[in-house]
Amino acid sequence: MDYMIRQATQADYSGLCELFAEADTYHSQALPHVFQPASGPARTPEYIADILANENSRLFVAESEGQVMGLVQVDLREAPDHPIMTPRRYAKVDSLIVGKEFRRSGIGQSLMKRVHQWACERGVHEVELNVWEFNQGAIALYEKLGYKTAARRMWTTL
Repeated sequence: MDYMIRQATQADYSGLCELFAEADTYHSQALPHVFQPASGPARTPEYIADILANENSRLFVAESEGQVMGLVQVDLREAPDHPIMTPRRYAKVDSLIVGKEFRRSGIGQSLMKRVHQWACERGVHEVELNVWEFNQGAIALYEKLGYKTAARRMWTTL
């Protein structure tokens, strides 16, 4: 499958919303007490515009013949100003979404490699992300790319 990884533009808005809606539905079905389906567009045009305008953020897409097949959103972050925290900059992946029909074709891996390249170009050599335990496909991808679990979020229902 031929595709290219490029920076998103506002013209990608409808394709981005389709991918965000697909991921939002997946999350709301898995954890309905945490996530709910959006009642309108999955993201507003302003939300996308803000990411695109932020010099410390990037939204990359995998695209083929005008179709957005996947996306990754990444931000540069600084460790909190706290006495026990070592000052550091890192990249934080906020969202990685590959359309259902395009999964297991290397797109997610290509998008993450683009994130790694972008981070290194900015002198940042650590990438962090959060992933929900139910998302075993994403966990397998991240582990394949060398990611390790560093923390665990837990809860109970009372």
